[in-house]
Amino acid sequence: MVKLVHNDIIVLLASMGGILILARIFAELGKKIKMPIVMGEILLGIILGPTVFGSLFPDACAAILPKTGAVKIAMDGITSLSVVMLLFVAGMEVQLQVMLKQGKTAVYTSFTSMIIPFILGFAAVWFFPGFFVFTPDRRLVYALFFGIAMAVSALPVIIRIMMDLNLFKTKVGMVIIAAAIFDDLTGWIMFSFVLSLMGQEGEITSVWFTIGMILGFGLFMLIIGRYAINKALPWIQKNLSWPGGVLSISLGLCFLSAAFTEYIGLHAILGAFIVGIALGDSVHLQEREREIIHQFVTNVFAPLFFVSLGFKVNFIENFDWQLVLLVFFLAVGCKVFGASLGGYLGGLTKRESLAVGFGLNARGAMEIILGTLALNAGLIDSKMFVALVVMALITSMISGPLMKRFID
Repeated sequence: MVKLVHNDIIVLLASMGGILILARIFAELGKKIKMPIVMGEILLGIILGPTVFGSLFPDACAAILPKTGAVKIAMDGITSLSVVMLLFVAGMEVQLQVMLKQGKTAVYTSFTSMIIPFILGFAAVWFFPGFFVFTPDRRLVYALFFGIAMAVSALPVIIRIMMDLNLFKTKVGMVIIAAAIFDDLTGWIMFSFVLSLMGQEGEITSVWFTIGMILGFGLFMLIIGRYAINKALPWIQKNLSWPGGVLSISLGLCFLSAAFTEYIGLHAILGAFIVGIALGDSVHLQEREREIIHQFVTNVFAPLFFVSLGFKVNFIENFDWQLVLLVFFLAVGCKVFGASLGGYLGGLTKRESLAVGFGLNARGAMEIILGTLALNAGLIDSKMFVALVVMALITSMISGPLMKRFID
């Protein structure tokens, strides 16, 4: 039985403490040059991992960040917990009423910004398999994953960009937010389906069972669960200590929901994401409570996850410039074209439509989480993972300036 001994506890605590402190320093330095916080955290991981520190001092790196044993298991557990909590916070950003109120423009944009990139991404793998690395039995699952990777946006990043540009409550801003909500909701449901499909291609009964479980759980939580949470929140706020009561109950529901979806054969991220939507959509959830949950997760658990990405692969050895360019230009072209077309069909001008396209092109943390889960599941290789991370970071950095250019 593997267990943490005295030295393991020291290494684990020292590693976590050092990561949190250094991650904050890198994040603050990055902010001064307008670099996304997540980019600073990933850069730190690349420096501490096999790419830099591990290449120069392999023995020291192995001692601080062991690749096997109890410390590795504990760190993997913490990063898995971090992913669940990050998806929970992302779900809290999804406001269904915002999406439903935006009318025809949002409907067209939401649909085309998801379906066109998904189809083109799927087709790229299906008809040109030589550009990608996968086993023959996983061709369908890989194609589905790549289509989703081309289609998803990063709602938290987009909201931040909207606020920085003072576009949050404008017509273009609300269309972008509504479409991003639809993209995230659809994308994560589809991705949990893809993860559930792994190893059962061709089992039609299992496929339909998985679809039924996803739809059943989603509808139950967004109707009955959402109603129950909305009714219970006032009692929790009145009778339990503030803000501890809301924080502990919210995260408790997050973990229970994640455990349930994992138990029934879906991925834990779906449970966390859906219960996040149900909680975040409550009219009784105060903005201060939402902010406390957000700050707790993004400043404690998020750095541990994003720094750990640099430990997974050697970014220099696995940097395939042809694959990086292919993924980047395919992602940008598919998303900007799909979202812009929807905006134009919905009544926006050409410049407004392009602004919407570039606004929805920000991938950020969500794309990186998607790639990490796919890598951990053995669906993609290290080169594709690096390509997805690079694409997510670059699209997040160029989204704001390009969007602003078409609105001014």
